[in-house]
Amino acid sequence: MQSDKPRAVAATVDYRVGAAGALPKDEGARLVLRNTYRLLSMALAFSALTAALSAALKLPHPGLLLTLGGYFGLLFLTTKLRNSAWGLLCVFALTGFMGYTLGPIIAAYLSIPGGPGIVATAMSSTAAVFLGLSWLANSRFAPDMGRYGSFLMIGILTAFCLGLAAYIFAMPALALAVSAMFVLLMSGLILYQTQEIIRGGERNYIMATVTLFVAIYNLFASLLHLLGFMGGED
Repeated sequence: MQSDKPRAVAATVDYRVGAAGALPKDEGARLVLRNTYRLLSMALAFSALTAALSAALKLPHPGLLLTLGGYFGLLFLTTKLRNSAWGLLCVFALTGFMGYTLGPIIAAYLSIPGGPGIVATAMSSTAAVFLGLSWLANSRFAPDMGRYGSFLMIGILTAFCLGLAAYIFAMPALALAVSAMFVLLMSGLILYQTQEIIRGGERNYIMATVTLFVAIYNLFASLLHLLGFMGGED
C-alpha cells in the first residue's frame, strides 16, 4: 500500500544559538512555554478530530499539489499574523488542514490486517518520544541543540526533497529511508525548539506551537510508514 505522502517542512527553524550549560528559565520563558503547551494541546486535539472525521467519512486525499499549497499558504499566513489574534485562528486552520490530509492515510492503514495496531503503536510511540524529549530539554543532561539549527534546516530540506523524489518516481526504498531520516530530524527539532523556548530564544508561542506541531505530525507519519512496512503492508 503506497499511502505515504511527502512530509511537511518545518520551515520555522531558525539559527538562534542558545547558551550552553544549564537551562535558565526567566518568567517570560516560562510564560511562552506554558502558552505553547496549552495551544499545542488544543491544536493536536483539533487536528486529531479532523483526521478522525476525514477517516470516518472516507474523504479523498487532496493530492500532492493541494496539500503543499495549503500547508505553505497557511504557514505563511500564520507567520505573518503571529502577533495578532488572527494568528491563533491560522494555527487551527493549519493544524485542522493537516489533520484532514492525514485522515485518508490513517483510513488506509486501518483497512489492512493489523492496521489498527500499527496506528495505535505509531500514536503511542510519537507521544512517548515527544514527552521524553520534552523532559530531556528541561533537564541538565540535554545536549546544546542551539548550535545545530543550521544542520537541522539543511537536513529537513534535504529529506523533504528526497521525499518528493520518492513520491514522484515511486521509489519505496527511498521513501523508507526518508521516513527514517524524518524520525531523527523531527526528534532533533522537538529538542531544539523546546530549548529555544526555555532559553528565551523563542518568544512567540504561536510560532513555537506550529514548529512543535509540524514536528509531531511528521514524526507520527514517518513512524506510521516504518511500522506499516515492518508489519508487512503491501
